Amino acid sequence: MNKPVIAIGLDAADPALLERWMAQGHLKTMRRFKEGGAYGRLKTFDFYRAETPWTTFLTGCSPNTTGYWSPIKYHGHNYTVEEIEAYKFDEYRPFYALAGNRRVAVVDVPQAPVLEGINGVQVSAWGAHSPQTPSESSPEELFQELVARHGEHPLLRNDEANILDLPDLQRLQKGMETGIARRAKICRDLLDRERWDLFLTVFGEAHVVGHYCWHMMHPSDHPLYKQMGAQYSGDMMLEVFEAMDRAIAEILEKAPEDAYVMLFSAHGMGANIMDIPSMILLPEFLFRLNFPGKMGLAPGKVGSPLKPSITGRHPRKEGWASALWNTKYEPNPLKSFLRQNLPSRYFNRIEPLFGNSSEPGPMSPFELFHQGQPQCFQPAVWYKHLWPQMKAFAIPTFSEGYIRINLQGREPSGIVAPSEYNSLCDEIIEKLYRLRDARTGKPMVKGVLRTRKAAADQDPKLPDADIVVTWQEECVTDTVDSPDVGRIGPVPYTRTGSHRADGFLAIQGPGVASGTKLPDGHSLDLAPTILSLMNVAIPPHFEGKPLAQAPSMAPLL
Repeated sequence: MNKPVIAIGLDAADPALLERWMAQGHLKTMRRFKEGGAYGRLKTFDFYRAETPWTTFLTGCSPNTTGYWSPIKYHGHNYTVEEIEAYKFDEYRPFYALAGNRRVAVVDVPQAPVLEGINGVQVSAWGAHSPQTPSESSPEELFQELVARHGEHPLLRNDEANILDLPDLQRLQKGMETGIARRAKICRDLLDRERWDLFLTVFGEAHVVGHYCWHMMHPSDHPLYKQMGAQYSGDMMLEVFEAMDRAIAEILEKAPEDAYVMLFSAHGMGANIMDIPSMILLPEFLFRLNFPGKMGLAPGKVGSPLKPSITGRHPRKEGWASALWNTKYEPNPLKSFLRQNLPSRYFNRIEPLFGNSSEPGPMSPFELFHQGQPQCFQPAVWYKHLWPQMKAFAIPTFSEGYIRINLQGREPSGIVAPSEYNSLCDEIIEKLYRLRDARTGKPMVKGVLRTRKAAADQDPKLPDADIVVTWQEECVTDTVDSPDVGRIGPVPYTRTGSHRADGFLAIQGPGVASGTKLPDGHSLDLAPTILSLMNVAIPPHFEGKPLAQAPSMAPLL
């Protein structure tokens, strides 16, 4: 008789952090799994690591195979961006759809829409972080039944907070802990209803607390720790993970005694070295390259005394985008002073008195919002009206830095000839490698990926970006120096945690010996491992391998 599999994901939970807490005596349930069963580390892709791990997990395929790179799609035929949300699963189905007559329950997994042909129940977007799917279920009435019985997730599609506002962070923490407790009740309810061949759920709160509370951890390697962490006597990060640890224990009380139980994370988290370089510094860097002598945001001069970090602006009613917009370059000294010192709602009223500038520059996010532009809070979109005039520009990202070449024959106003494509890419990459963190002098760029070998590469499954940039991971940056475009910064800090490529897998169950070390794996290995534990054949298109198998649980090296 096949053994049931209970798989519980911790979205973007970093293994190094969990291992440190476990060694300190915290996270007793997770520690029991690590020490009492099989455990190993995972890696995901170094590029697009924030946007593709769940599709990779669900399909068992890399982004090169699925063609899904991001929930934001750039359209080269008209210089627009579109929010396309989750992968459609038309070509490659989720692994649990390939389990034949096995009964499955899939509960609140990010980017997992309700699909036809699944033998079991599906609950989508009850409380997942960035679910990219509608809130619905199969059977249709199940979603409302669970909400009526156990409650809504208080943070669904609103799981963010002002990183400089302690009461707002505490509000977020309370919402996460409420959602965690309710998720446990939903899972216990469904586990009571049937002996599932596979029960799969994910705690999205691990992702949320990492993004917004990394600086509230004791100790934290984020620059805001000294200012904000001192205001809170506890450890906000640990408290939320302890709530998840207790919830996991409650869920597993309902697990069949003969079940294989998996805890896993497909990617990790660290201090935010990604958002500022990708979302702010790269778009401004490319703007200045394309318009020599012009500055859009956060002007500065290489070699001049460094300004202090921006830590006192963007109250919740104004927000981070407003604080960043206050750094906009203004040649008029009076206008510059007023922009930086007046609340945006007041400055916006008097700004027309200064007249319109004919100089190229970023467009106000407030104006873009009123126009209904998608992703208008993303600084890359602030330069969108200038993309047709630029040889290369940054496209919106939640992950690494993405650069698009304005190519003749591909973009409607393309100004880069195909014969110049490679040389321009080389020139941009050379200048990227000259970027330095202005506070430490360390190089900003860790690696660069060219996604096309030549301008003629037009495979529709290729990423929208022609160049992908990964950044150094040693320190959080708010100011960079470039010998080519000058100083950019300081800029206000964004979310205080960002993604890393590290994940983990822990397994307990029949035949699993304590202290078993799993081979080092990849996020691609999770789907085949689950199917292997279910005694289901692994499809030939899967790109990973099972890290363990039933019934002996012998590692497959």
